[in-house]
Amino acid sequence: MNVISVNQFRDNLRSYVDEVINNHIPLKVTRRNGDDFMIISVEDWERQQETLYILQNSNLIKQINESQITHQENKGYEPSIGEINEIINF
Repeated sequence: MNVISVNQFRDNLRSYVDEVINNHIPLKVTRRNGDDFMIISVEDWERQQETLYILQNSNLIKQINESQITHQENKGYEPSIGEINEIINF
């Protein structure tokens, strides 16, 4: 994570915002009074929110763990040829 002063951010706003969006690296902006803030792309923020939702949902975590076990044991669901064709042609 990069850290810059609010003055640097203000002077180069467009380039810093482009960098955050294109490189998916949050930017911490510091202020003299200590009220720092973060710049993060909407895409990254939404991804983090989804991750937090999953991690806080014990039923989803249980389903993921069960799926990993069946995958490791090669006992997962196998779609039929018709289902595969339907997915591919979707």
